[in-house]
Formats: sequence, structure tokens, C-alpha cells
Amino acid sequence: MTQQIPSTEPELAGVRNFRDVGGLPTVDGRRVRYGVLFRSGHLAHATDEDTEFLSSLGLHTIFDFRNASDQKLEGPDVELPGVRNVNLPLSDPADGAEFWKMVRDGEIEQLREILGDDKAANRMISSYRKIVTERTAEHSRVLHSLAGDSVPALMHCAAGKDRAGLSIAVTLLALGVEREAILADYLESNAKHRRYKVHRSSSSTAAYSPEVMELLSPLFDARAEYLLAAFETIEETWGSVDAYLEQGLGITPEIRERLRERFLD
Repeated sequence: MTQQIPSTEPELAGVRNFRDVGGLPTVDGRRVRYGVLFRSGHLAHATDEDTEFLSSLGLHTIFDFRNASDQKLEGPDVELPGVRNVNLPLSDPADGAEFWKMVRDGEIEQLREILGDDKAANRMISSYRKIVTERTAEHSRVLHSLAGDSVPALMHCAAGKDRAGLSIAVTLLALGVEREAILADYLESNAKHRRYKVHRSSSSTAAYSPEVMELLSPLFDARAEYLLAAFETIEETWGSVDAYLEQGLGITPEIRERLRERFLD
């Protein structure tokens, strides 16, 4: 089948980090089809033009991995006619709520204490490992839905890089996409126009000083070490990706084949 490759990536005014995951290569020489799997940050601030574009994609399902605290902070997604919205929180609202409040409100000394000396990066690595081992039911539900009738699909969280990034990565692993390609797609979230806008409570110029931004950067970067830690956790816990998919997520070879039929050229 000849792939229809989009000529330009859309510039969405109110939605960060949107992209089509199509074109990524699999280990057996196939490619992810365009127009069937998308990823982005939250859709709460989509403009009328953004909404018109998203409506044109023919989406069946939007998977929103935000928790209640995220939705309260950012707002609900815009309504797209005829699209099913599935909320599957991949983090507990209470888990880290105090931490993120300190990030938004904290003075420099407090930020140094909670984020300095690699604490921020280590927190991110721990979070990725935890999602892999503790959110198997949610990832199982996503893959079973995709193998059923939930295509085309869009996956998002708040920034579209961590919870959505991991869910996209798990989906791509099930499709047999090359690890290097999965990592390269993940790192695309670092592009300047994709990055989540850091909102801090303080209005002072010091709130965005170079030191503060350096302390915050591990939280808002997509770093290879984060996703590689997730892959490592899969290997450590289940022994292989195949065992993770079948034993951890209940994805049989038959379901994987249905996924490949839906998503691959």
C-alpha cells in the first residue's frame, strides 16, 4: 500500500506537541500507517481552528491520560462531535500533588532542595518505571481497544511527553517498531514549538531565572534515559517485550496481529 505522507505538520495554536506517529519503521520492514495514530498535549485550550482540524482527522477515540488534578488545572478537552473520550489516569491525583505545588510556588532554596543534585531526573526515571509496572491494566485496555474499534486514535496527557509518550511507546512496541525509531519519536517532544509551557505561581522575574529553569528542565524535558529506563524495567520484570505484552498486558499473538493489520502498511 502506498503511504500518503503529509506535506507539512499542522501548526495548532492551542494544542502543544501534536503529531501523527505514521511513518515509523518496524523491525520486519513495514511502517506505521499515517492517519491512524496521533499524539499531543491536552486539548483543553484548542482554538476553533484547532478544533476544526482535529475534527477533520476522523478520530474514533481520544485517550486522555490526565488525572483529576490535571483536568482541574487545565480544563476538560474540547468536545469533538462523534468522538469517544476515554479517561485513563496514569498517575494518582494525590501522588506528587504536594511536589508539583512546590514546583509552582517554590522559592529558589526550596527548588534547590527538591530538584537539585539530580533529584528531578531521578524522580522522572522512577515515575517511568512505576507506570510500566503499576499501570498494566490501563495499557492493556488501550491496546485491546486499539485492536477493536478505536481507530483512528489520539493519545494525550498534559504535555504529551510522559504518560502519553509511554503509552505511544508501548503501542509501538506491540507493533514491532524499531526501538531507535520509538526513541526518536519520543525525543521529538523537545522541539521548541512542542514543549509544555511552564506555569509558575510567582510573577517575579526570579521565577524564570536561568537557575530556576535549569532546576525545572529535567521535569519538562524528554530525555532518552527516561524512556530507556522504562524499556529496562520491562526486561527486568518480564524478561522480554513479548512476555510483557502477553503476561503483563494480556496481549496475545492474535491481538498483536490485529493491531498490525490496523496500524501497519
